[in-house]
Amino acid sequence: MVTGTKTAKSPAKARTVLLTLAAGQFLMALDSSVMNVSIATVAEDLSTTVTGVQGAITAYTLVMAMFMIPGGKVGALIGRKRAFMIGCVIYGCGSLTTALAPNLTVLLIGWSFLEGIGAALIMPAIVALVAGNFATERRPAAYGLVAAAGAVAIAVGPLIGGVATTYFSWRWVFAGEVLVVLCILVLARRVADAPVGERARIDLVGAVLSAAGLGVFVYGVLRSDEWGWFQPKPDAPSWLGISLVVWLVLGGLLLIWLFLGWEARMVERHREPLVDPAMLQNKQLTGGLTMFFFQYLVQMGVFFVVPLYLSVALGLSALKTGARLLPLSLTLLAAAILIPRYLPDVSPRRVVRLGVLALLAGALVLMAALHVDAGAEIVTIPLLLIGLGMGALASQLGSVTVSAVPEAQSAEVGGVQNSVTNLGASIGTALAGSILIAVMTTSFLANVEENPAIPSEVKSQATVELESGVPFLSDAQLESALNEAGTSKEVTQAALDANEDARIDGLRAAVAILALAALLAMFFTSRIPTTQPRSARP
Repeated sequence: MVTGTKTAKSPAKARTVLLTLAAGQFLMALDSSVMNVSIATVAEDLSTTVTGVQGAITAYTLVMAMFMIPGGKVGALIGRKRAFMIGCVIYGCGSLTTALAPNLTVLLIGWSFLEGIGAALIMPAIVALVAGNFATERRPAAYGLVAAAGAVAIAVGPLIGGVATTYFSWRWVFAGEVLVVLCILVLARRVADAPVGERARIDLVGAVLSAAGLGVFVYGVLRSDEWGWFQPKPDAPSWLGISLVVWLVLGGLLLIWLFLGWEARMVERHREPLVDPAMLQNKQLTGGLTMFFFQYLVQMGVFFVVPLYLSVALGLSALKTGARLLPLSLTLLAAAILIPRYLPDVSPRRVVRLGVLALLAGALVLMAALHVDAGAEIVTIPLLLIGLGMGALASQLGSVTVSAVPEAQSAEVGGVQNSVTNLGASIGTALAGSILIAVMTTSFLANVEENPAIPSEVKSQATVELESGVPFLSDAQLESALNEAGTSKEVTQAALDANEDARIDGLRAAVAILALAALLAMFFTSRIPTTQPRSARP
């Protein structure tokens, strides 16, 4: 392949190109968060269940994870710009189908399948197109803004979803996405693309193995909350007394190992692999990918825990919950924009380490601030710190990974990079959720057991019925359920007190595991280079 590209030289063209790619990243990330506040409304509108809608969200994540690596290779074969635009068309068709969906089946086709396929083409292409349109020294700023656009979308998604659902309809969100896609397609004409030379056909066996491996692994992780990580929950599937989650994760890892072995075999036969295994021996690339994994693990864990605290524990509306997340967006954007602009020669390793420290500090401050009588204001300082850390990482990691390999492999790097971020995001959400529920269950049952106001027969019944996990309920929801069950005032109040304490214990534990992940990430920062790339790789 010819590797020369026409970088955006004029400021106006550079801004247009950056706006186009950032808008694409924003759109891809928006779908992961915008409908979480509207699941019940969507389910009611489509005459289905909340579980069905949650399944559609899960399926969207699965499709993206499965096809991200093949999607990156498609961009290398047909051209990154063409893959980007085809992906936008597919994604737009999926959004339109979703906006008009009369039932769950059509929703699955539009949201889960078509949008998932579109995202698998768009996201790796964005990574390659930034490399192709910006000179090496300008890439940290460009990657920082593109990554920031995705993170901001996750932060403001609940706010957008809340406004649309409250005042209009959830369908307006997807209709709006169609309009955004049309604007992106118009603006994309200014995006330059590297010419595509003669390439071998796509590695179908590798595509199947990578899709199956990533799909099985991510599906297992996503089911951990419902089935249990190791010990199966009541009525959950198991094999040899162990939760099916373990077997799915192991099966996924086995398939990924087979995929890497197959790719090595393709290289030995001088055939075109889906991903060159030699890339994964590159210390700088694997360092950048590892940091991406931890960033998204902590990031999505935070976006899981904090909205739960605000909306359930404190009972804030979707609008107020979204507004409370805005401080994170401010510092994230500030760091992503200002660090490359005012510190263009700063050591990437130093910035990444400071970013990880900010994530750790934010998690620790939040963990310390969580208590029964705390209000919504306690999340402000932690979110400012976490946003600062995310912005610092965003300003460096994209450039670190792409500059580690020849430019011709940037589309493949994009596929691998987005697969890693998908894995981190899935594990972060599942880990935070499972730790939260496990600790909350233990705490709730312990509080109930120690409370003399609760009769012994009620304690025994609670232990049996809640052994699979205590639901994360607001006080109003729990009180309503207890009143319907006809419990006495004393038992109701005792249960409410136990639930309040257990909720905070669970939230603290979830934040603690995220802080531990941030601390663990620090040990891998030595793989990040100490100098900024200054010239394109051959």
